[in-house]
Amino acid sequence: MDLVRGSTDEEIISDALGRAPDIQLGADHGRWRLCRWRQFVGSYTLPALPDPMFVVHIAGKPNVRTWERDGWSETSSLPGCATIVPSGHPTGWLVDGELDVVTLSVASTDLQRAPALDQFRRMRFAFSDPLGVALTRQVLGELYAPQTKERDVYVGALVDALKAHMMRGPVSASSADIPTAAFSSYRIHAIMNAILERPEASHHLEELAAQAGITPTHFCRVFKKATGVSPHQYVMRARLDRAQQMLEQSDTSMATIAEALGFTSQSHFTRAFRQFAGETPSDFRRRRQETLQ
Repeated sequence: MDLVRGSTDEEIISDALGRAPDIQLGADHGRWRLCRWRQFVGSYTLPALPDPMFVVHIAGKPNVRTWERDGWSETSSLPGCATIVPSGHPTGWLVDGELDVVTLSVASTDLQRAPALDQFRRMRFAFSDPLGVALTRQVLGELYAPQTKERDVYVGALVDALKAHMMRGPVSASSADIPTAAFSSYRIHAIMNAILERPEASHHLEELAAQAGITPTHFCRVFKKATGVSPHQYVMRARLDRAQQMLEQSDTSMATIAEALGFTSQSHFTRAFRQFAGETPSDFRRRRQETLQ
């Protein structure tokens, strides 16, 4: 392991990005540190971090990738996703567009008591985490409110809850068998994964709400609270992210891509892609090809 001795996770990231976080706070006992990072674009290599880190993708373009053995990952992170970066492992990152993330570093000594210790031994990239995102958004909302003693206590409790959520590990599949009339985060988690796996499917609002066991109106409200976007926007972002991969990695025609990803027409695909990426699909493919030459 090539650890940067005497440095915290946040100091290492600041060196790599060339800038400090927008917000930084930590517990008095030093067992967690939370930061918000925004508006950086490019590719970055991070040395091995001394402590494991929980990364929550809050907002920005859904085109963040990590370096794998032979190149950038096919999977990309979207708003509403989380990533666990283990300690002791260098990582590579590609950020193609404005990004807004929150990082939570936890003292390695605390993980000796974590019930899901194995999840911190490897990289877990871009998994959907509605509860983690909801807790993180609540923390940020409080941090931009006027500072009071009560607010500081509340923020500390929220971050402790986020830390406990991180250390708990994935919810077991058996939890889906527990009947409940209330909204449960695992259902949104499953729906988000289904959209990411098959963005070309119809994903009608009524069907998604039925899977969650709530009304369409309530589903829209809780989905947006968890991800920051509406169900329709989430599906569209997943389709357009897949479209970028197809444009980069193949010579497939625009009409075929549009049809394969569930767009009503090639013109619909072109309009949506321009709004998403700021350029037409043809211009995007041409620019990428010129970059690779």
